[in-house]
Amino acid sequence: MVEHGWLGPIEWAAARRPRPGEEVCGDQAVAVDVADRAVLFGVIDGLGHGAAAAEAADRAAKVLVNAPAEPLDLLIQRCHRELVDTRGVAMTLAKIDFESRRLSWIGIGNVTAALAAKAPHGVETRSSALLAGGIVGYRIPESLQSHGVSMGVGDLLLVASDGIDENYLASVDFAAPAAEVVDRILRNHRRDNDDALVLAARHRGVPS
Repeated sequence: MVEHGWLGPIEWAAARRPRPGEEVCGDQAVAVDVADRAVLFGVIDGLGHGAAAAEAADRAAKVLVNAPAEPLDLLIQRCHRELVDTRGVAMTLAKIDFESRRLSWIGIGNVTAALAAKAPHGVETRSSALLAGGIVGYRIPESLQSHGVSMGVGDLLLVASDGIDENYLASVDFAAPAAEVVDRILRNHRRDNDDALVLAARHRGVPS
């Protein structure tokens, strides 16, 4: 399943699929406008797979959609409180400010995120999200801090659950639309023992 669209100057897409043999995916993507000034992205990986994982991810997604303007560390804490009676999730959040072209991100668990740029030799990773250990809904660090980096026009944010293997960046085609980027990553780099999700967001410079 591929979702895609535009939020301000950001072209985005997300692709996911459940673990082979199952119908419910425990990985969830969030893409929501923040007062026409920014966009909040989230990739949420419910622990394990199946219906219980999907329930935890869906509940976290509702928290994000209902309060997208909150600071990222507070959103993690809100999700943590909401998920105490679930199996919990790993999650990474990213917020892109349209005017400053600044990307802020924060992660708990093993949902990786990278900011990639086109380079003469292929793909260059400009920065990667710093991930803290823990499980949202069970145990998170007492002190949470988001980090920021500039995001130039053409740069590509990629966020992936651990159902995507770590070598996916090498196959990114910068000439392709975001929907094709995530579809190709999902087809070529998904693992067969877990749910899988990948989200891509590219700064195009001007709104669609």
